Amino acid sequence: MKTIQFFFLMFITVSTWANDEKYFEQMSQQIQAVYSAKTMDEYQTAVNALDRIAGAEKTKWEPFYYSAFGNVMMATRATEPAKKDAYLDLALNAIEKGKANAPDESELIALEGFVHMIRVTVDPATRGPQYSGLAMQTFGKAIALNPENPRALIFLAQMQYGTAQFFKSPATEACATLSKAIEKFAAFKTDNPLAPRWGNSIANDMKEQCK
Repeated sequence: MKTIQFFFLMFITVSTWANDEKYFEQMSQQIQAVYSAKTMDEYQTAVNALDRIAGAEKTKWEPFYYSAFGNVMMATRATEPAKKDAYLDLALNAIEKGKANAPDESELIALEGFVHMIRVTVDPATRGPQYSGLAMQTFGKAIALNPENPRALIFLAQMQYGTAQFFKSPATEACATLSKAIEKFAAFKTDNPLAPRWGNSIANDMKEQCK
């Protein structure tokens, strides 16, 4: 009986490892695809693949994150407000599914705030009061969950800078947050090989605004 139990446990362990290896390979491929995409079609192809992975790996948060990321990138490139909103709706839906698996994942919360931030750009005059505050609140939550998350910090710095510009006030706070973000990008470490690593170029570009 003990021999049967031993081989059963070994089978479960090997199967789990094999499934994780396949998941890692598939995700690595699609993460690279969504990072390197240049056209809407390339983004959509990567998002479709990530959605298929999410459908198979229902307990993982990473496929939902990168599907949402791809939709956000398409939203930033769409020219029609209705299409921007449609992509952002898809992104938020994916984020909510990811949060069902990992409710305290700072990366998901930070990306959620980014969705709110992009909402503002669709119609700043009417959406600013609602979505700016919501974005700031969400970035604050992401930072509270993980103070080492550089993406949450750079998004917050962008919102602070935009607010300072709107009110024609100094960008001191935004530039201080930017400095923290740059430090966190340089020191960023994670045990998750599929964790997001993008955003450093945003911080470097923003440095010009804080000279």
